[in-house]
Amino acid sequence: MGRAGNGRKACALGVAGVLAGTVLVGCGDDDDGTGDGARSSSAQGNAQDGGTQAVRSAYDRTAEEDTAKVRLHVRTSAKGASETANGQGAVDLDDGDSVMTLTVQRQRIEQRVVDQVLYQKMPKGQAPGGKPWIKIDLGKVSAQQGAGDRSMSDPAQSAAYAKAITDEDVTEKGTAPIDGVETTRYRVSVDVAKLPGADTLRQQVGPTLPMDVWLDEEGRMRRQRIDMTLKAAPGSTERSSTDASSAPQKVTVRTVMDFTDFGTEVEADAPPAGQVTDMTGKALEQGRKQG
Repeated sequence: MGRAGNGRKACALGVAGVLAGTVLVGCGDDDDGTGDGARSSSAQGNAQDGGTQAVRSAYDRTAEEDTAKVRLHVRTSAKGASETANGQGAVDLDDGDSVMTLTVQRQRIEQRVVDQVLYQKMPKGQAPGGKPWIKIDLGKVSAQQGAGDRSMSDPAQSAAYAKAITDEDVTEKGTAPIDGVETTRYRVSVDVAKLPGADTLRQQVGPTLPMDVWLDEEGRMRRQRIDMTLKAAPGSTERSSTDASSAPQKVTVRTVMDFTDFGTEVEADAPPAGQVTDMTGKALEQGRKQG
């Protein structure tokens, strides 16, 4: 498969990782115009304390809604080429199950996450094994990364990540409407050393993960923006015979995820086993190479 095909796969799996909660990554340091006004040190400290508490409880407050509709935009860039993917669907915030339709280069990919297993129905003729669906056991992949059996598919683990931040890790960045709902934006920095699978994560993304979240008046997350730069080890991706560089390849992924319509119905069912090709082994092999 050519460069466009590889980018398509990267986009789709990037979206899946976010939905299933198996990857906790951070937003970039660029500002998008939502600035801070001048504050006294006392006022800034009080606001920072309040923001820390808001972010620490955001995942719990969001998960308490049980379900939500999700809208995604993902942009993946590597070697000067980029791919974009858009998606919409619904997610069970309690157990991580989800249903999603992705659009990548004008092609549709149907996606489901059921009991920590990712299923994707690829465009006709692109799925391996002559079957319409592929699957990846996200529990096995996260276990290989040292993140335990449930990893980030458990909302309680997501909350633990947010609660691990210190007061200095949170900065309020102003307010903005998201789908007509007034929100407050916070920028958060998380120490990778405190996360499950820290050794692998540190090699791939560095020592810290900055993350931006937009919270509504009830403290629920309405938007999460993620910018991640992954470092792939030499030999983990295909190289041409003329490419003598031994430097790690960098892949950047920006994901914007919006939550709306809390309480919506979610029905995520696994496709028939006879229509599925298991790609878990390939995913584990790739993980070993990157590690």
